[in-house]
Amino acid sequence: MGGALSHLKILDLSRILAGPWATQQLADLGADVIKVERPEVGDDTRLWGPPFLKDKDGQDTKDSGYYLCCNRNKRSVTIDFTKPEGQELVRELATKSDVLIENFKVGGLRQYGLDYETIHKLNPRLVYCSITGFGQTGPYAPRAGYDFLIQGMGGLMSVTGHRDGEEGAGPMKVGVALTDILTGLFASTAILAAVAQRDVSGKGQQIDLSLLDVQIACLANQAMNYLYTGVSPERMGNAHPNVVPYQDFPTSDGHMVLAIGNDGQFVKFCITAGHPEWATDPRYATSAARVVNRNTLIPAMRQVTVTRPTADWVRSFEAIGVPCGPINTIAQVFEDPHVKAHGTAISMAHPLGGQIPLVANPIRLSETPIEYRMAPPMLGEHTREVLRDVLGLDEQRIADLSGRKVV
Repeated sequence: MGGALSHLKILDLSRILAGPWATQQLADLGADVIKVERPEVGDDTRLWGPPFLKDKDGQDTKDSGYYLCCNRNKRSVTIDFTKPEGQELVRELATKSDVLIENFKVGGLRQYGLDYETIHKLNPRLVYCSITGFGQTGPYAPRAGYDFLIQGMGGLMSVTGHRDGEEGAGPMKVGVALTDILTGLFASTAILAAVAQRDVSGKGQQIDLSLLDVQIACLANQAMNYLYTGVSPERMGNAHPNVVPYQDFPTSDGHMVLAIGNDGQFVKFCITAGHPEWATDPRYATSAARVVNRNTLIPAMRQVTVTRPTADWVRSFEAIGVPCGPINTIAQVFEDPHVKAHGTAISMAHPLGGQIPLVANPIRLSETPIEYRMAPPMLGEHTREVLRDVLGLDEQRIADLSGRKVV
């Protein structure tokens, strides 16, 4: 049995992270993803290094680790669609596709005849997903949008970082391009919804997906805290606005995370920590009371947690069902025995790099499991293959297009 989406063909005109993250998700699930890139240049992220993939001789290639993280299971085709013949090739590919995904600025593809209205007339069944910084409408629509910018404008940085008055206070971005990644996940969900509807109605549609909209939607409880109080949440470091204790604590040899989500867990913590009286103290006995009185509870807890090493606390709390864990470096993450048991680190054969490391897709399907068919492609690696097998061009025609740098 093929992958769950092996019946779908995706035409990927996106680059950077949000779009490629979405199409890698679909590709991992079995879809045939054709990634269209600029000749000689390719996806911007190919050069976003170091680090770069090294070839078998230890020399840097032209593909960065950043590019490799979100482009496996795809076929790379180089087409210059600033040229009329290149535009026609992309339109032909669109007529043979189920989905087209792009992340150009609003209206950016219209000059090439690759906009939704034009493509929809050629292939009414096509699902056309447009990812932009600010959406297709509104006063900010023409602006370019990048993850860092959207984390700031969308409120995430206002609730990330040390609280005012503490050393190092100030707005802080998340350590990965989280808005791009979340947008990619929303895009893959929206695409599958539109394809399901297409299979019923016979009609495709356009998906308008905005990084800013996604970022605001993912403020989750912080957005609701504001909407129900009228007060903007503030930075709280690693503390939680609605749950206490739910943050980092010092130990004798480092730090750990306690994630106590209910009163029963708090009782168990207090007994193990040697302070059963905290569990019956009216200031701390309930979750709501602990939120109100965190300024006295947390310092008292810190005086206790610092007396034992992290591993000792983790063993003790795990034994009684209190969520607790270390704060790992990324190196420690990949050395963790549970992570290893889950096969989270994988390797794939690459034409230049031999066996290269990648991170596994976390989705586990019992009947149609994820298949790792192709390593992230080299620039234009599949151009001839796709032009020949998908569009039916002969070798002479392909050589002509290549000679004139259309492909």
